[in-house]
Amino acid sequence: MKLLLKSLITPICQPHWLADLIFAAIRFICGMLLALDFGASKFGMPWTPEGQNLDLFEVAAWFPQDVATYGGIYAAMPVFFAWMGAFSEAVGGLFLAFGLKTRVAAFLITCTMLTAIFMQKWGMGTWGMLPAMGFLWVALYNLYLGSGRFGLDYLLAKKLSPAKS
Repeated sequence: MKLLLKSLITPICQPHWLADLIFAAIRFICGMLLALDFGASKFGMPWTPEGQNLDLFEVAAWFPQDVATYGGIYAAMPVFFAWMGAFSEAVGGLFLAFGLKTRVAAFLITCTMLTAIFMQKWGMGTWGMLPAMGFLWVALYNLYLGSGRFGLDYLLAKKLSPAKS
């Protein structure tokens, strides 16, 4: 089990620390935007971007209704998929930003962004799909690379490694 955990969290470090720093900056900015701007609104926050106060039920109910319109399995379990999408964006975005369980968070974000692109944004053209596509690309390279040397996974992987004598 420890070996599986170690293989999931051990990042691939770039030959030069500056490349890792650039990847970390991109990872942090995208993760925070995903968590705070896209994910938080799906948890039923009682505000809108325009500053209008809405009834909490009205705000919390819009996302499962949107998910149900995708049809198929999404229509059968819209609340489950809505919560999974909101979780992967909000919590996964925070994990991605701080480089904690980066590959797991990136996998969840990848699944959510593919769903968003193909089930929600497809008919809107490339411009409408652009935010989801951007998060997808960031998630895909973090799925492969992990957090790099500027993330919590790097520190955890070092702690799990046997001390060299």
